[in-house]
Amino acid sequence: MDIRSATRVLQVTALFFPALLFSGAASAQDDTQELVKKLSNPIASLISVPFQFNYDSGYGPNDGEKAYVNIQPVIPVSLNANWSMISRTIVPVIWQNDIAGPSGERFGLGDITQSLFISPSQPTGSGIVWGVGPVFLVPTATDDRHGGKWAAGPTAVVLKQSHGWTIGASANHIWSFAGDSGVRPPCPRGTTAILPVAYS
Repeated sequence: MDIRSATRVLQVTALFFPALLFSGAASAQDDTQELVKKLSNPIASLISVPFQFNYDSGYGPNDGEKAYVNIQPVIPVSLNANWSMISRTIVPVIWQNDIAGPSGERFGLGDITQSLFISPSQPTGSGIVWGVGPVFLVPTATDDRHGGKWAAGPTAVVLKQSHGWTIGASANHIWSFAGDSGVRPPCPRGTTAILPVAYS
């Protein structure tokens, strides 16, 4: 896929749907504030299903374009009183047109990214929330232009919530180790993704 001439990116994160909340707040106001904090925390003890819409354009000589929705269910599992495991799955649903020259229109699934964070059940004394674990890229693409590689590596997230703000970052680094040899030759140094977070 040619991305050398990509010119702009629109990224919108929306639609958090809580399905289960473990809360011990004493009043309705406390419950609401706790829910808001948990919705802002991607590794909270809350099942949620955020949707993220992305749009890119300016690909290749035909000014190709691409739009995709990431469906990102987050499922926490309590390991014991002190530790939790948080499963975060990213399922990309992709539409693209003339990405690699006059290649036409394509629609389907991309490769799934599966992260498993091990995290303390409570924030640190200074209010830091963190998690570390493995990340896997699974070749579920329905079209060879949408993916087709196995990859794995480490992932981490660190956040601080204070005065209504959530600030932090998540990062991962993956190396491809198998998959369709005709799909995107793997970089020998792997691929790094860093997502800064700052919102209220």
